[in-house]
Amino acid sequence: MRPLVELIRGEIVANGVLPFARFMELALYCPDYGYYQTNKDNPGRRGDFYTSVSTGELFGQLLAFQFAQWLEPEVRSQRSEVRIVEAGAHDGALAKDILTWFQLGRPELFGRIRYCIIEPSACRQAWQTEKLGKFAPQVRWASSFQALMGRDSVGPMQPSTSNPRLHGVIFSNELLDALPVHRFGWDASAKEWFEWGVALDGEKFIWARVRKPEVGSQKSGLRLPSVFGHLPSDLLAVLPDGYTVEISPAAERWWQEAAGILEQGRLMTIDYGFGADELFSPSRPRGTLRAYFRHHLADDILANPGEQDITAHVNFSAIQATGESAGLTAESFLTQAQFLTRVLDQAVKDRSFGEWDVSRTRQFQTLTHPEHLGRAFRVLVQSR
Repeated sequence: MRPLVELIRGEIVANGVLPFARFMELALYCPDYGYYQTNKDNPGRRGDFYTSVSTGELFGQLLAFQFAQWLEPEVRSQRSEVRIVEAGAHDGALAKDILTWFQLGRPELFGRIRYCIIEPSACRQAWQTEKLGKFAPQVRWASSFQALMGRDSVGPMQPSTSNPRLHGVIFSNELLDALPVHRFGWDASAKEWFEWGVALDGEKFIWARVRKPEVGSQKSGLRLPSVFGHLPSDLLAVLPDGYTVEISPAAERWWQEAAGILEQGRLMTIDYGFGADELFSPSRPRGTLRAYFRHHLADDILANPGEQDITAHVNFSAIQATGESAGLTAESFLTQAQFLTRVLDQAVKDRSFGEWDVSRTRQFQTLTHPEHLGRAFRVLVQSR
């Protein structure tokens, strides 16, 4: 039996039905056996899924151009060190594309910006270090946002006691949709929500309801997210029995932590996702949770943990509200096609962006066409 399967089985035997968020955390992020720990080549043609980075350098070039537009006024002010912070950098390919464009297209900015990668995994940090070797003086790593600001630092990052808040851009690409989610189902006859978890049936992992805590129990048990208390009664009346939706407190915590260190600049994410009005729809009775193996939807999400990708759409309404509660202002919420088209409209007028060729045209079509990556991905930008 594979070690990760044995580890998950052990937790189920010890604790009973395992909340799916814990199963997903182990399947994807287990330090020794998780999917993102052991699969360096999971994006791209040889892997399990395509990303915008897989299409070529254009995606990173367009992001770099937009970052330059945002950061130039901050750099000119000379008030503080300006940083670009990426979380979820995987093997460092996107960081390489961004830094390469800055080096060639904005050399004056390149020397004055620090590129920071939030990476808790030593394994992935090693992949990134290898990929970004020639940019070593420009790149710093930290295990968390707290470490980035001078506590629990990793690698060459030094504490910054004079300026504990960040000026610049914090961003992620396809990170939030891979953070652990809780799955909740609707019991139409009882008119109440329940949580889906993972149990054992012999050697197989199966779906099972997480039992409610006993009266007076000190165990955490089932905690319904506050969003369920605000759903209109006419929506609940038409939800089919077993209707399922995913909620990600981990994504909201990530956004809150990022917003908490941003003194001036932008916080941006690019992910699969919906607004709350799209997420809670009777037309989507089984939720958005998916597993991918070699570019195909997997038949069984619970099968082969550590060997297939698991993802769920982001609730952008919840993320935006989290940022606003931390004092951020919503600047834009667009499809990837809308966002990149806006950037391109400015980039093609700038000589530093270089010549437009057939390769760039092909990449841009893939990034923006609604049948490829253009409609599925959304881009949320908030600022302070």
